[in-house]
Amino acid sequence: MFTRTVEVTTKPGKARDLTTLINDKVLPILNKQTGFADETLLVSDTEPNRVLAISFWNTKEDAERYQREQYPVVQQIIRPLLDADPVVRTFNVDSSTTHKVVAEQAA
Repeated sequence: MFTRTVEVTTKPGKARDLTTLINDKVLPILNKQTGFADETLLVSDTEPNRVLAISFWNTKEDAERYQREQYPVVQQIIRPLLDADPVVRTFNVDSSTTHKVVAEQAA
């Protein structure tokens, strides 16, 4: 399993608008993507304009395809609410109780 994190800083007071927009407009796009498994949205409790979106993918290739083909569309959708460019990072999922992933043990 693979994950993409997208960290954004919204314009002041726009974090809730952003999460609503993601749920209403971006999730339908994600749900149509091959290999998409889940999306988690986090809003900072200490920095109210900081939002972290974490998407889970079956494979790195699925996430990379989304990055190339659909993420530019998503960026245009969310851009009006942002105060800075999003920061995208990718990770291999080592373990997840939600997704029933366990790191491979060395033999």
